[in-house]
Amino acid sequence: MAEGKVERFLYRWRVRSGLVALVLTLVFAHPTARSLLLFGAFALAGLGIRAWASGHLKKDKELAVSGPYRFTRNPLYLGNLLLGAGLAAGAWSWPALVVFAVYFLLFYSATIARERRRMKELFPDGYADYKRSVPLLFPSLRRAGPSPVRFSGRLYVMNREYRALAGTVAVGLLLLAKMLVF
Repeated sequence: MAEGKVERFLYRWRVRSGLVALVLTLVFAHPTARSLLLFGAFALAGLGIRAWASGHLKKDKELAVSGPYRFTRNPLYLGNLLLGAGLAAGAWSWPALVVFAVYFLLFYSATIARERRRMKELFPDGYADYKRSVPLLFPSLRRAGPSPVRFSGRLYVMNREYRALAGTVAVGLLLLAKMLVF
C-alpha cells in the first residue's frame, strides 16, 4: 500500500480501531484504587485541555491560534494523549499500556500528518508562520502572553466536546466496576 493509502486507511479507521483498543484495554485491565486515582488525574487534565481547545476551535473556518493553540498546534490530540495515558494507568496492566502506545503512535501520527496538510490547504497564508512558531504536540510556554480570543462555551457545545466527558465518565465507571467485581 502506498504511503497516502496507508495514511487514508489509518485516518478512516482511527475511531473504530480506538474502540477495539478500548475494549482490549478493558479486557487486560486490573484496576486498583490507586490506579483509578491516576486515571482520574490524567482524565481531568486531558478533558480540561480538550475543553479549553474546543472553546477556541472554529473548524475549517478560522485557524485556531488562541487559548491552548498558542502553546501547541494540536491541543485536542494532547488531551487525547493524556486521556489514553490515564486509561492505561487506570487499567494497571502492561498489555493495556502497549495497546494504548501502539494505537496512539500508529493512528495519531497519520491523523496529525493529514491534518497538517489540510491546515496548509485551508489557511495557506497563516499556517506557515503558525507552524514555525508553535510546536506540533508537546506545548511550549514561550508564547505565554494573553489570548486574543476568549473561551466560548457555545463553541464547546457546537464542537460536541461533552461527548469526551461522557465517554471518559463511562470508561471510569467500567474500570471501577471491573475493580469491584473481578
